[in-house]
Amino acid sequence: MHNELFFDQKVNENISDMLDEERKSIGFYDLCDVDVQPYLDFAANVRQKDIVIIGIGGSALGSSAIYEFLNYGREFDKKLHIFDTTDPLLLKRKLSNINLDDAFFCLISKSGGTVETIAVYKYIASLVEMSGDNCVTITDEGSNLEQYSKTNGIRSFFIPGNVGGRFSVLSAVGLLPLAMLGVDIKVLLEGAQTIRNSFFEHDEYCSTLLKKATFYATYANTYNINCLFSYSEAFREFNAWYVQLWGESLGKKQLHSELHVGLTPIGLIGPTDQHSFLQLIMEGKFDKSVTFIKIKNFDNELKVPDVTMEALEELDNINGLKFSKLINMQADSIIESLENNPLDIIEIEQVDERAMGELIMYFELLTALVAKMLDINAYDQPGVEMGKIILKEKLKNLD
Repeated sequence: MHNELFFDQKVNENISDMLDEERKSIGFYDLCDVDVQPYLDFAANVRQKDIVIIGIGGSALGSSAIYEFLNYGREFDKKLHIFDTTDPLLLKRKLSNINLDDAFFCLISKSGGTVETIAVYKYIASLVEMSGDNCVTITDEGSNLEQYSKTNGIRSFFIPGNVGGRFSVLSAVGLLPLAMLGVDIKVLLEGAQTIRNSFFEHDEYCSTLLKKATFYATYANTYNINCLFSYSEAFREFNAWYVQLWGESLGKKQLHSELHVGLTPIGLIGPTDQHSFLQLIMEGKFDKSVTFIKIKNFDNELKVPDVTMEALEELDNINGLKFSKLINMQADSIIESLENNPLDIIEIEQVDERAMGELIMYFELLTALVAKMLDINAYDQPGVEMGKIILKEKLKNLD
């Protein structure tokens, strides 16, 4: 993975020391060192073809991001289905695409009592009998969901207590269902280790991440909108993961003041969004920084046919051009055009597990750095919790 920054910024090296200290109590930094054999052993006995995740937010977004990214470059024998909504229209449609008798269900809730997740699980459990043969739970140790699992002979895997949901994709939350699907989770973690080790050893990615985080924190009020412009459909679910990570971690009240701060994340896909949102970046208010993600090797030989069409001869110069080259030419053209916006480019070598592991750790470290510089707690979500509290009060009053 190569990252090129188009801005320069004097950085505070002491911030990396603060993350060294935080690493002692916050668990996501070292998830990439875990022993994956228990996940591989369990996954080896899962014969069902439909792998269903019942979970919301951080319980589902990371697995979806990794699977959908890899699914563009290879054919998996099994399919992943995500149930992360209580929308009855979508639930009905998704269920119609699954053979419930050939499905394995991963029920994921860190707290063990997420309303949306348990509501959907109850409905699906009314359609198919749940047991240890077709279901596993992933939750906090000691949660009510663990107790339910014990009572019903269902295996439980645990999320480390010091790992928040949106930082949990490299724990059992992501590794177990991904292993069932056939993703090489060892290589995924190796990619994450590469970035993590480079940062804490004060190597290449330490300088890059410090420089980028310092810019974001310094100009948080000037460039308070951060656009992730990913040039491949393979990144669409990754963009959604990034939006949760960035928004839920960095939209907070400062720890030592009453000031509310935040950096608004927007996920864009090129070239589609060149023909819509780009206009706002180009000529709207200059309050946006842009990060481009490109793929160096698509491992795809698809070309524009060598065909001349009447009245369209002036576009014959695209004949024989690989689509992989065309999409990166489009990205480069937009990069050159955005001279008034701070931007950077992340280029990954190819569509594989290592690249995705690198990206996940890169953005998690960046989030942690920006939070430190903004004097906020990246790991709580009081705004989200308030909505949950209100919903539970409404549910109590139903009868």
